[in-house]
Parts: sequence; C-alpha cells; structure tokens
Amino acid sequence: MSLQQDVMSALKVAMKTKDQVALTALRAVKSAILLAQTESGVKEDLSEEQELKILQKQVKQRKDSAAIYLEQGREDLAAPELAEAEVIAQFLPEALTNEEIEKVVVATIDQIGASGMKDMGKVMGIVNKELAGRADGKTISTIVKSKLS
Repeated sequence: MSLQQDVMSALKVAMKTKDQVALTALRAVKSAILLAQTESGVKEDLSEEQELKILQKQVKQRKDSAAIYLEQGREDLAAPELAEAEVIAQFLPEALTNEEIEKVVVATIDQIGASGMKDMGKVMGIVNKELAGRADGKTISTIVKSKLS
C-alpha cells in the first residue's frame, strides 16, 4: 500500500474517532502530497523517496514551530504542534541511531577517499541519498563534520 493510501485510511479512522490532532496532521500531509503531484504534472503516484521527503518536511515544520513557541513560553501552542509531529512520524521508517549513521558515513568516506572538509559536499550527497527518510540531515551533517575535521 502506498503512503497516500495509508494516510487516507488513517484519516478515515481519525474522522470516525473524532481525533482532531490526527485529522489536522493527516489533512496537511494529504494536502502536501496532492500539491506535489500537481506540481510535478504527472497523474501517477509519487515515488517512495518523494513521499518520505514530504513527511520529513511536515515533521520538521511542526518541530520547528514548537521550538519557537517554547522559546516564547507558549506551551499551549507547542503541545499541538508536537502531537501532530508524532502523528506524521508514524508514517516514517524507523530512524537510525547515531552509531548506525556513523558507520554509513565512515564507509562512504573510505569509499570515495574523502580527506577533508572540502569533500563534505560529496559525502553528504551520497549519505543523504542512502539514508533518505531514516536519518535527519542535521545529524548526518554533524557526524560528517566530526569525521572529516
């Protein structure tokens, strides 16, 4: 089953149970998927990689918003954002640990013969493609910097 079908079935369940947080989050995901499909001009479903990018973006937006709200002392606004992020994150594959990410980074550095910070872009490109949807770009970047410096 595609991500879009999973989201639609979860949306139906959320409607039946009157779960407003899940409804809001799932409608936003559905909207983002439909928008991406119309932007691409193709009537077919998106690739799994594209769907994962959309989900990651949705989760990141909510976490960033929650962080801003918390900085301003608005826990009442941050809580729904974090709850929506959790609902959306259910559709993402399980995240890798830092140790697992580090193994992939080290293997990539050895594979391409990266020797310093000048090769960070190459390493990041390969690792991001390999770990798409399973690791946060910020975490990957931090690990790559520590290994190349």
